Amino acid sequence: MRPLDPPYLPIAEHGLIGDLRTAALVGTDGRIDWFCAPRFDSPSVFGALLDPEKGGHWLIAPGCRVARRQQFYFPDTNILITRMLTEDGMVEVQDFMPVLRERDPDHRQRLVRRVVAVRGAMRMWTEVAPRFDYGRGDHRAEPTPGGVRFVGEGTGEGLTLSLLSSTPLDVAGRDAGGGFRLAEGESALFVLDTAGGTAPGGLDAAEAERLFDATVAFWRRWVGQSVYAGRWREAVHRSALTLKLLTHEPSGALIAAPTLGLPERLGGERNWDYRHVWIRDAAFSLYALLRLGFTNEAEAFINWLTRHLHTATEGEPGPAGPLRVMYSIDGDPRLPEERLDHLAGYCGSRPVRTGNSASDQFQLDIYGELVDSIYLFNKYGTGISHDSWTRLCGKLEWMLEHWDQPDESIWETRAGRQNHTYSRVMCWVAVERMVRMARQRGLPGDLPRWMAARDRIYAQIMERGWDPEAGTFVQRLRDTTDPARQRPSERPVLDASLLLMPMVKLISPTDPRFLSTLEAITDSLVADTLVFRYDPALAPDGLGGTEGTFSLCSFWWVEALTRAGRIEQARLALEKMFTYANHVGQYAEQISLTGEHLGNFPQAFTHLALISAAANLDRAMG
Repeated sequence: MRPLDPPYLPIAEHGLIGDLRTAALVGTDGRIDWFCAPRFDSPSVFGALLDPEKGGHWLIAPGCRVARRQQFYFPDTNILITRMLTEDGMVEVQDFMPVLRERDPDHRQRLVRRVVAVRGAMRMWTEVAPRFDYGRGDHRAEPTPGGVRFVGEGTGEGLTLSLLSSTPLDVAGRDAGGGFRLAEGESALFVLDTAGGTAPGGLDAAEAERLFDATVAFWRRWVGQSVYAGRWREAVHRSALTLKLLTHEPSGALIAAPTLGLPERLGGERNWDYRHVWIRDAAFSLYALLRLGFTNEAEAFINWLTRHLHTATEGEPGPAGPLRVMYSIDGDPRLPEERLDHLAGYCGSRPVRTGNSASDQFQLDIYGELVDSIYLFNKYGTGISHDSWTRLCGKLEWMLEHWDQPDESIWETRAGRQNHTYSRVMCWVAVERMVRMARQRGLPGDLPRWMAARDRIYAQIMERGWDPEAGTFVQRLRDTTDPARQRPSERPVLDASLLLMPMVKLISPTDPRFLSTLEAITDSLVADTLVFRYDPALAPDGLGGTEGTFSLCSFWWVEALTRAGRIEQARLALEKMFTYANHVGQYAEQISLTGEHLGNFPQAFTHLALISAAANLDRAMG
């Protein structure tokens, strides 16, 4: 296996392809350095993103020096085009995973790479070096007619990859590769089949063209359902297409991101696995898709949720138990965290973790996010079923008994539970939306009890979540029983999640209390248009080091400015945020102050916030 040069590509130097079951990251230099098969949460097959030596990769590149690289999506699709310009000419690599129709019972998972000489003659090289089970498993490479088969052994047993190639490949140990020459207009074709089979009749250029055309038609048909026709159509639709790529179509689940272990700070320990279903992220994603008119995806997720809503914490069975923070694609709430210490980590950022121990955290805010998304689906979709309503009522009853407790809340800190203002806000949302649904549909519920609880939560937020001396809402509730503990620090502890207060209708966006909170957050957490979640120096989160700004929070800030009537400032901030997207319009979880993308990529949370901010600003501008 040849060493990759450079060993690590910047996170932003990638685009995403997928087939609604898994996804792959394609670098601007023609490398695939992240691919899990056959599902998002399966062990990686190509994982050089986390370790160039042990992770595995698939490279297609010219044999000469590349002067310039370009990457873009085929218009209105998730087919990725990478162009490489050299002194000998220009070559184009077309990467996609075929998706032919919705819920296709005959779907075959294939990764197609078509190489075309656009101008001049080009000597090319490809190297396929899989490393099963995050680089822990072994495999053997076997020559086959028209390609190579990679057969998993040991911890990789059970997975077989079949590579079909229009050019001869040599097997060297566990890897395969070879050089080939393309004259202008000629092409080479490679298809990796995760089922280990071979296509009838071998590899055929006409069949590849058919797959390409059918996949183009699928994505254009899907995005054509969007009802958004505003000023930022390209950015909004790219975000929608990215969210769709993070959908596991067979189950209806929505994952937070397709990667694991990408650091929030280079060399730091904040490296998490995001290939799971966060109730919070999925609920916000559902809201964004509903805003654009994609009701089928919303309904599929609601069905997924209905199947798993009864899953409770161990020892508290049935629908009356607490919601779990996150679930696997299959709805399993047990996601034990494991360290992959054999991997070097992205740019040396260790540890690399799979699973996520935050699944065991107690987070009260997820009730509001979940119920609000169901409320919107009930309003704009086909409506909630009897079983869903019954299970939701059980969850609400549990929340009503436990809402006044400390928790880890939205940012999943590891410094112990606190009384978070944001969690109380979302508990209020949960009860308020349940009252609305019961009234709108005539659904059964103890409305007097629900409304009394709603009002108690509201009063607590306004009394203890508000710091009268600082003139702002604060991250944690004040202890009003002990005056000496009301102001634990000279500076108020702010939190960007409080920007959502008017968006969930708890408070008017022009209420003096919110306007002063918006000013305080702008002064303390905003750097130009990039927004930090909070200040760890004032609110330690149990983890070492610092982190970048959160792209999600930046789009929340844009929407808060919009709702507060500061339209010109919001518009400028939104346009600036668009400049932080990578070359294909996608965002990692965080952005450093130097503009570098950090954290898992691309992140659903960020793209759904972009959709909401753009749609609301567009409406406000008329």
